[in-house]
Amino acid sequence: MKITIVGCGNMGLIYAKAFLKYNIVSKQDLLLAEKNETRKQELIGMNIGEVCLVNDNRISESDIVILAVKPQDFDNLSVELKQVLKTKNILVSIMAGMKIQRIEDTLNQKSIVRAMPNSPAELGMGMTAFTAHSTLPIEQVRKVEGLLATTGKTVFLENENLLDAVTALSGSGPAYFFYIVKHMIEAGKKMGFDEVASAMLVKQTMLGAFHLVNNANKSLDDLIKAVASKGG
Repeated sequence: MKITIVGCGNMGLIYAKAFLKYNIVSKQDLLLAEKNETRKQELIGMNIGEVCLVNDNRISESDIVILAVKPQDFDNLSVELKQVLKTKNILVSIMAGMKIQRIEDTLNQKSIVRAMPNSPAELGMGMTAFTAHSTLPIEQVRKVEGLLATTGKTVFLENENLLDAVTALSGSGPAYFFYIVKHMIEAGKKMGFDEVASAMLVKQTMLGAFHLVNNANKSLDDLIKAVASKGG
């Protein structure tokens, strides 16, 4: 398999490293495409894969082309990108809010999967929801799902409109947990704990609470009552 990742920021690099880790692709068959010359040189120094600009004809040889650019950069990049894309390329977009129809119209491609990962993908603990163009064969959808699963769990959604809700729920969701942890640690410090002790208390509490939610044979209401009730 040959894969191109267009736009190698944080999430693009997460995918690149995951594909290499699970032997999905070799460095020789992993193409990292960037428009910015400075960033291109940085990627060469990382020695993760082959590096090129977004108008490189080698992109057309890829089985999968992942669009990991910022949505606001898509229009400018698409001018050069569509010159090298072929109908055999399966496009996987992780651009937030970018509809499949918009990508199809701009790049004149139909083989499109739209996905929304989240930041825990960096540790292989991500949650990615995805959907696909109605004409994409099921075997190609499954091929893409296998790639997305290298960074955590996946769920397929037939209704593309739900992906906007996914962006709010699991896409942005980690930030809410980070916010809670941050302020609980600050509350602990105000109670008299030093930062190390407060952080350990809060982080382990969060971790343990997660495992209870994930494994205990109790509803969330029951778990809350077990803590909040008298003697709980």
